[in-house]
Amino acid sequence: MAWTLLVLAGLLEVGWAIGLKYTEGFTRPLPTVLTVASMIASMALLGLATRTLPIGTAYGVWVGIGAVGAGILGIVLLGESASPARLAFMALMVVAIIGLKVTS
Repeated sequence: MAWTLLVLAGLLEVGWAIGLKYTEGFTRPLPTVLTVASMIASMALLGLATRTLPIGTAYGVWVGIGAVGAGILGIVLLGESASPARLAFMALMVVAIIGLKVTS
């Protein structure tokens, strides 16, 4: 159950990271409300997951999911660079996330 909560927290982190771009400096009300709600929900789920998972593992996985997800959506939605090096380093983050899961 803790891993499910952690993955959901990571996905919500992706949502708020991308949402920051759409708030335009917190000047657009709807994107701002959705982004802040996603932040709160993400933190709450992370907190619940850390009841049973080690903090280093939980935080590392949460950040990793957020970073990789935001990177992918940045490429798809925002036209950011999809250079081979960038994709390779995102793949390394995925390997690290899997490694943390396997060793926990």
